[in-house]
Amino acid sequence: MAGGKMKKTRPHPSQVHSHFSGGIPFEKSKGQHILKNPMLVQTIVEKSGIKPTDVVLEIGPGTGNLTKKLLEAAKSVIAVELDHRMVLELNRRFQGTPYSSRLKVIQGDVLKCDLPYFDICVANIPYQISSPLTFKLLSHRPAFRCAVIMYQREFAMRLVANPGDTLYCRLSVNTQLLARVNHLLKVGRNNFRPPPKVDSSVVRIEPRRPLPPVSFKEWDGLIRLCFNRKNKTLGSIFRQKSVLSLLEKNYKTLQALQNSQNGQMEEDKIVSDDVDALASMVEDLSMEVGGGKDDDDEMDMEDTDMPGAEKSAFKAKVLEILSQGDFAEKRAAKLSQVDFLYLLSLFNKAGIHFS
Repeated sequence: MAGGKMKKTRPHPSQVHSHFSGGIPFEKSKGQHILKNPMLVQTIVEKSGIKPTDVVLEIGPGTGNLTKKLLEAAKSVIAVELDHRMVLELNRRFQGTPYSSRLKVIQGDVLKCDLPYFDICVANIPYQISSPLTFKLLSHRPAFRCAVIMYQREFAMRLVANPGDTLYCRLSVNTQLLARVNHLLKVGRNNFRPPPKVDSSVVRIEPRRPLPPVSFKEWDGLIRLCFNRKNKTLGSIFRQKSVLSLLEKNYKTLQALQNSQNGQMEEDKIVSDDVDALASMVEDLSMEVGGGKDDDDEMDMEDTDMPGAEKSAFKAKVLEILSQGDFAEKRAAKLSQVDFLYLLSLFNKAGIHFS
């Protein structure tokens, strides 16, 4: 109309495709952030080192951008997808192509599924399942060759952290006991549709073969205790009444069991736990992946020593172990895998256990 202004109208939400693919809206609540950068997808596949004979497990394939590249490189791909809409889209995308016979899609929750055999895992996963999925994969048998996984950046940096690093934590120690972990590349949030609130990183995980000869329940009991206040000295941690009470209870229980079996209890029974023991501890390992505040320096552990406790025979035994390995003044935040394995062996030789 002459002299009038055109009224601007906003498009209906159904017409906005920025967060859609094939008409399917992505749900942030399900961690659906689809990789849109084809060069990045290609880089991930190349760094996976896929052989033409490999069976590849992909977790959360979404609409299949990464899946297509994996199918081009591997013998076959097993894709596990929770969202039935994505499953339909995935099957539709490869139907009638040479890839259809080499793609198997499993609809379900990857944390609840029995995973089939695979050589390599490549995945851009929902961040909220990072910890439980990592340990589920590491407990999978037979062991796979490697996994190349996209994590939220802070979680990834915790996985690869070294002793003395700010992010070095129980997650770092437990993961690195079971696998060699390397950071491959940082991925900016703008490489996704819709973009997440944080940056990501791609990490390569190679299961150790053979696994260390250690009880994983024992190991995690020690690590949990030491990292409860990772910047406190081990001497101050193991002087606490609650810690001593727990260890003394375990000590007496084991002694009673050995006595009841006329001393014939085999030590192998104590150290024969499967790696599943760590996989079952993922609730404790759940991360404040948004950057949770470490309160190690804010809150001193209360010294609950009672009068005469210094004379406690069991306490003296524990402190002697720490002294023997020169651990009393050391802190978990700066101890290596070898240090923790040595410390655990000293306790176990003295008949003191953590599970």
